[in-house]
Amino acid sequence: MKIAFLGTGIMGAPMARNLARAEHDVVVWNRTREKAQAVEGVSVADSPAGAVAGAEVVVTMLSDGDAVAAVWGEIADAVDDGAIWWQCSTVGIEATERLLAAATIPYVDAPVLGTKQPAEEAKLTVLASGPDDALDRLQPAFDAVAAKTIRLGEAGEGTRAKLVLNHWVLALTTATAETIGVARALDVDPQLFLDVIAGAPMDSPYAQMKGKLMIEDTVDEAVSFPLRLAHKDARLVVDAAPGAGLAAFVQERYAEAAADGLGDCDMAAISRLSAERAQRS
Repeated sequence: MKIAFLGTGIMGAPMARNLARAEHDVVVWNRTREKAQAVEGVSVADSPAGAVAGAEVVVTMLSDGDAVAAVWGEIADAVDDGAIWWQCSTVGIEATERLLAAATIPYVDAPVLGTKQPAEEAKLTVLASGPDDALDRLQPAFDAVAAKTIRLGEAGEGTRAKLVLNHWVLALTTATAETIGVARALDVDPQLFLDVIAGAPMDSPYAQMKGKLMIEDTVDEAVSFPLRLAHKDARLVVDAAPGAGLAAFVQERYAEAAADGLGDCDMAAISRLSAERAQRS
């Protein structure tokens, strides 16, 4: 297929690369052109409208709903009538409804679950929702970037599922950070926590991975998902489920970390807040 891929950031770049490796004809665009030019095997367009000319599939992988809406405004008159819009950015319920209403071509709401390494290894999970015929046509593209595709019904269901799963990931990261903070406050080696749970029913590979970053404090170097985007995702969960107390606590933690200038670090950088509190105690 001829695919226009708009947004080549930490997730978009490897996804576009894997689509090209699967022998799709991929044209990319990014506001920072250098990021687009760094993607192997693709063509680079000067504008969003230039990227979508003649495309069978238009993919948006941008930072938030407003960014997606702005780009759609630039390309709406340029997309072919027979094209499909695969919207895979995490934008929340309100923005999804707004984008669906603005769409002039079949709209597939299919955010992806995973971070930088799964994206590079084509092992993401696609939470696909939209018209059945559009999902059928997009399956080869899903297969090029993901290990699993889950079909969830009408457009909008993918975003709802993504918010649920993001809440779990954000809460697990926060709980890991807080537990490491408690260990430090009690003069217990935090590695002991990870060692004891390893292989036990309460263990989690994700907690082990993020916990290692937190203990070694390499959150500036090993950025698989920036904290600023995790903060955005936490806000979207709270907006969708304002009565969820844990979601509010998680969002507060990420807001505090973002205000401390940790936005470009890995999301595991919220552990630094716990470390500071442990030192104060």
